[in-house]
Amino acid sequence: MREAPAVVEIKEILIRTSGFLGPVCSHSLQPYRGCAFGNSLCGVGCYVRHNPFVTKGRPWGAFLEARLNAARRYRETYPRELAWTRRQQRKFTIFCASSTDPFPPQERKLQITSALLRAMGEFPPDGLILQTHSPDVCREIETLLLLAERTALRIHLSIEGDRDRLPGLPPPAASVERRFQACRKLKEQGLNCVVTVAPLHPLQDPEQFFQRVAECASGVIIDHFIEGDGSLQGRRTLKTGLPAAMQAVLPESVTLDYRDRMIDIARSILPGRVGVGQSGFAGDFT
Repeated sequence: MREAPAVVEIKEILIRTSGFLGPVCSHSLQPYRGCAFGNSLCGVGCYVRHNPFVTKGRPWGAFLEARLNAARRYRETYPRELAWTRRQQRKFTIFCASSTDPFPPQERKLQITSALLRAMGEFPPDGLILQTHSPDVCREIETLLLLAERTALRIHLSIEGDRDRLPGLPPPAASVERRFQACRKLKEQGLNCVVTVAPLHPLQDPEQFFQRVAECASGVIIDHFIEGDGSLQGRRTLKTGLPAAMQAVLPESVTLDYRDRMIDIARSILPGRVGVGQSGFAGDFT
């Protein structure tokens, strides 16, 4: 993304969930809208690029909105949303973030996610899932350690496979190696880090890949674009270049049979530590 992010103020930051996220958490939270990683490998198959409510006709990866008052609105609406979850007889759990990475490069200057995490330390939810592709999450280790004392914190770091390139597609925003290093650093600090293999890419060496995951993460979640992108038979992702690139590397990788084989391998290496699809994101590991 070449343009500077648009700085906006919003009315609501805690959004009550439905659909895929409904069983996962009570609320989603987006510090940013749009994505600075939209033109990298993860952005190619991102399901959000097909969401007109978010894109408003703009190319995915060409815009980013920074929600300047996110932390303030979190503090102001926390009592109301906490009360709502209690009336629903649910836990107040937050997924940050489901459609935009909370750690784009611009976060280093703007510190919007950082301010939100500090606000959550003051007004903690029952649980927080922090989902990112970026090793920059490690910049917040001190804040995350304090937050983990007050809420059930799970850091999800996306590592879709063991290849940095798929044919015809751009490189990732951060290399596989850098993301594994970030996982290791989080674990060494005592933080609960889960690798999300979502969407699953063709693996060169599945056993070695999941062994690395076992060494640096508390668990793994595996999700395929079929069943995982919110459309029938992965139709959203089929509109992108990702399936063709996967098929060129390993034809069977675009099938659920391949996903199931990778799940079996993962479970043989990480028994009791493997989540699958929606139930995995909800914290169900077997």
